[in-house]
Amino acid sequence: MAKIIMLGTGNGGTLNLYNTCFAIQNEQGVFLIDTGGSIEIIKRLKQANIKLDEIRNVFISHSHTDHILGLIWMFKKMSRMAMHGEIKEKINIYCNDVVYEAIKGVSDYILPPVLMKAIYSITNFVVLNDCDKYAINGIDYEFFDILAKGTKQFGFECTLDDNRFVFLGDETLNSLLNERVRGADYVTHEAFCLDREENIFHAYEKNHSTALSAAKTMDELSVKNLILYHTEESHGIDRKSLYLEEAQSVFNGNVIVPNDLEEIQLVNKK
Repeated sequence: MAKIIMLGTGNGGTLNLYNTCFAIQNEQGVFLIDTGGSIEIIKRLKQANIKLDEIRNVFISHSHTDHILGLIWMFKKMSRMAMHGEIKEKINIYCNDVVYEAIKGVSDYILPPVLMKAIYSITNFVVLNDCDKYAINGIDYEFFDILAKGTKQFGFECTLDDNRFVFLGDETLNSLLNERVRGADYVTHEAFCLDREENIFHAYEKNHSTALSAAKTMDELSVKNLILYHTEESHGIDRKSLYLEEAQSVFNGNVIVPNDLEEIQLVNKK
């Protein structure tokens, strides 16, 4: 059975929540989705009992700092491990061409050549095109361009325990992708803030959604389970209940607003 481990659920400006990233874990391994924006990723992986030398597949959805910079800290740690023979197997890094250039440019500029030589010895960059398909840990993934208004960004679709699971990155769903999403069992969608606080956090001008607007669209598309993340953090321990209340007011399915390090066990339909 596959499970989702939410390493972080915050947007790019949060301090107490880690930036949104998660792992899909099954009996064949761990697939890391985004890495957040700091060395905190090393701590979060440790807290989730995920060892660096167990990670063989990483997907970076886009090149924003809160999704990509954690990978640089992973490189720093993993390069030393590679130099001492603690990591020998190749690590696949799936990303679009813009992300690839950003990773290489930043890494080559700020990490010592000796570390980059070690990293290049154990990494395999898979530069994605729209609708490319790859099998990762026994699961078939189709990666697709989410047609973002900002930086080029990819999402993916896969089947987890007979559930159609769609990851939509961190922008409001482009209506051109409605049919890809329609009727999905699980969909992840960003919810930058509560709708009543949009005038404070200005989600729409940043190409983001509110909990209400995201839930309304997903309900219209007959999505069964909606996972909301990439939120602000001003409500502390009440964040989950407030986002749930707003989303459930317009969504007829099941809404999940995870906390950092929370595990989401998908319903096994088999």
